[in-house]
Amino acid sequence: MRLVVDVVGIVLLVAVVVLVPTVLPAGELSSSSHYSLLEPIRSGNLTVFPVVSNKSYDTGDFITLDEGIRSGDVVVTEAGQARGLIRRHTKNTDGLMPPIREAEVNRLVLINNSRRPLLLLAGEVVTGGKQDRVIGKDRIVPPESDPVDLSVFCVEPGRWVPTNGKYDFSAGRGGVMGGIVASPSVRGSAMAAKNQQQVWDNVNKSKQEMAEVLVMNGAPSAAAPEVSSTTSYARVMENKDVQKQVDAVAVPVQRDYESVIHQLRDQNAVGVVVAVNGEVVWADIFASTQLLQKYWPKLVRSYATEAVITRAKAAQVSAKEAQKFLDTLDARHETSDIEPGVYRQTEISGDGFKVFELMSLLPKTGFPVHIAKMAD
Repeated sequence: MRLVVDVVGIVLLVAVVVLVPTVLPAGELSSSSHYSLLEPIRSGNLTVFPVVSNKSYDTGDFITLDEGIRSGDVVVTEAGQARGLIRRHTKNTDGLMPPIREAEVNRLVLINNSRRPLLLLAGEVVTGGKQDRVIGKDRIVPPESDPVDLSVFCVEPGRWVPTNGKYDFSAGRGGVMGGIVASPSVRGSAMAAKNQQQVWDNVNKSKQEMAEVLVMNGAPSAAAPEVSSTTSYARVMENKDVQKQVDAVAVPVQRDYESVIHQLRDQNAVGVVVAVNGEVVWADIFASTQLLQKYWPKLVRSYATEAVITRAKAAQVSAKEAQKFLDTLDARHETSDIEPGVYRQTEISGDGFKVFELMSLLPKTGFPVHIAKMAD
């Protein structure tokens, strides 16, 4: 169900609350007042402000896509191959699920065979099948689910054949590419613009900028042409010379932040505000330190990738600016996607930003599992 709310007056807001009580009035996203920032961690032109909260929630029941694919409890495939998705408990006598459509660029099918709810994060790159994709929005898949039709975006223009003739997303290069989250520019075009061409444009731009970085930094002569010629965003990030560039920025931040989390575990370190070249560009906030720790290794590489391809001198951003970015939630427009009893995903547009909040509606939850905020 798709709900659209425009902030035009008190009468409209009252009507929305009366008619659709599960939707927050525009501008009433979960309060940011219980979030505060610690001293920044800097590496080159990347600045990360750890976020701590006076609230924490029990997220131990959630599994991530990485965990689900590694265990075999989560299966992803092309829509036309959905008969291969087998559940523990099925009403079908042959134990197979019926096919769901034919294969489509912007569709994948997922089934959660786990007895735990699955958290999907927008920006996670899934490789395999006929082409690599990036998940377009945060969502929760309930335990032992029926096949779920995922909305995704292609990050590998040009290929439409299975890798090595296989559709298996969990073998070889399959699955969640060693924990890749797309850089904020690619991730944001999927989440906010929801436009395949913009995603491709940002993938191609990132590719070319990374190739230029390799040339400028004296990488082997074959490295830049290899990065420029591939159609796959995932293969670019797999490139060993690209990894060296990203690691040079990411590793110091990851090490320092993990030290901070360790020291401040009782203070609920739950996320980060991210700045590149002195401009705040992103924030990721989770419901618990435990959940943040699961995503942190690949998130920090996402931020570092953005910093590497930006290639400007390191500028400073103040804690005051970062806190203001975190706190500002005045909305002009709000939309919500709801799966009753499972989740509500709310998008708020304000002046110069967008916020995406994933609220769990599962039993014994009712809290925001993840909040992403991007400069617009």
